[in-house]
Amino acid sequence: MSLALFAAGLATFALLYSTQALLPAISTGFGVTAGQASWTVSAATGALALFVLPLSALSERFGRTRMMTWSMVTAVAVGLLVPFAPNLQWLVALRAVQGAAIAGIPASAMAYLAEEVRPKALVGAIGLFVAGNSIGGMSGRIVTGWAAQAWGWRGGLLAVGLMSLVCAVAFLVLLPPARFFRPASLNPRAVGRTVAGHLRDPLLLRLYGIGALFMTVFGAVYTVIGYRLAEEFSLGQGVIGSVFLVYLVGTASSAAAGQLVARTGRRGALYLAVTTTAAGLLLSLSDTLGAILAGLVLITAGFFAGHAVASSSVSRTAKTGRAQASALYQSAYYLGSSAGGTLGALAYHAAGWGATVALALLAVLGVVTITLYGSHAARAERRGTHLAAVAR
Repeated sequence: MSLALFAAGLATFALLYSTQALLPAISTGFGVTAGQASWTVSAATGALALFVLPLSALSERFGRTRMMTWSMVTAVAVGLLVPFAPNLQWLVALRAVQGAAIAGIPASAMAYLAEEVRPKALVGAIGLFVAGNSIGGMSGRIVTGWAAQAWGWRGGLLAVGLMSLVCAVAFLVLLPPARFFRPASLNPRAVGRTVAGHLRDPLLLRLYGIGALFMTVFGAVYTVIGYRLAEEFSLGQGVIGSVFLVYLVGTASSAAAGQLVARTGRRGALYLAVTTTAAGLLLSLSDTLGAILAGLVLITAGFFAGHAVASSSVSRTAKTGRAQASALYQSAYYLGSSAGGTLGALAYHAAGWGATVALALLAVLGVVTITLYGSHAARAERRGTHLAAVAR
C-alpha cells in the first residue's frame, strides 16, 4: 500500500506542477508575461480544486481504488499530450483537463488510508503519503529542468510524462484491494447534506482555511522563484530545477509530523510550522543566493509540516463522509495554490520579490489568526464543559 501510494503521489505531483520550473522558458517560448505563463500551473490546480469534491463523491459509490486508477490513467495520458500544445491557450486547456483528472486521487487516497489504517497510525500514514507528494513535486521539477536545458521546455514536459507513465504502471501493479470499503448510494441530496454538515463544523472550516493559506504561501513562492533565479543570478534551467531538491526537507518534516504532534499538540505543531515559514520568507529577502536557498529550506519545512498536521486533522475530525471532508480540504488547498501562484506572479511582475513575500506573509498571518482563534474557542469550550459539570 505504501509503495503504491508513493508511486501515485510521485506521478500526480510531478504532473501537476510540471510546468512550474519551466515558467521562464515558457514565457520566452510563447512571448508572454510571468502572470500569463503562471496560468499553466493555476489552471491545473484550479481544476483540481473544482473537481475533487464531485470525484470524491463518486469514490464513495464506486470505490477508492477504482477512482484512483481511472484518475491516474487519464492524467498520464493527457501528460503525454501536453508537450505538443501549439500555443499557450492549448497548453492551459490541456493542463486544466489534467488537473481535473488528478482530482480523483488526493481525497480518495486520504479516505482510503483512513479506512484501511489503524487510527493511531493515521497521522504517520498520511504524513508518508504527503512525503511521497513532496518527492514527486521535487523530482518532476528537477527532471523537467534538466531535460529542458538539453531539449527545450517541450522535451522537459515529455520527460516528466514518461516518468509518470512508469509510476502509473507501478501503482496499478502494487495497489492492494480495499478491505474495509463499503459502497454508498450515489445520492446527490445525501452528498449535499454531508458537505453542508462539514461546512457547518467550525473546526473543519478552520482546517480548510489553514490549508488554503499555507498553500497560498507555497504557490506564490515556488511559482515566482524560477524567474528570480533566472533574472537576478542568471542560472540555467537545469540548475533552477535542481533548486527543488529542497523538497527533501519537506519530505522529512511531513513524515515527522506525527511525532511533532505527539510532543507539542496539533496547535503547537501549527505554531512551529508558521514560525518556520515566516522566518524563511524574511530570509529570502536577502540578495545572496545562499540566504535565499536557506529561506526556501525553512519555507518548505514549515509548509509541509503544517499541511500534514492540518490534512490529518481533517480525516480525524470527520466521523462520516471522510471522502467529502478530505475533498473540501483539497479544494481549499488547491484554490490557495491557484490564488498564490497567480497573485504571486502578478506581485512579482509589478514590484519584485519583496511584493511576493509581502503577499505570502499576509497568508501566514491568516494562519496564525485562525490558530489563535481555535485555541481560544477550545479553552472556552472546556470552561463551558467544566461549568456544566459543576452545575450538575
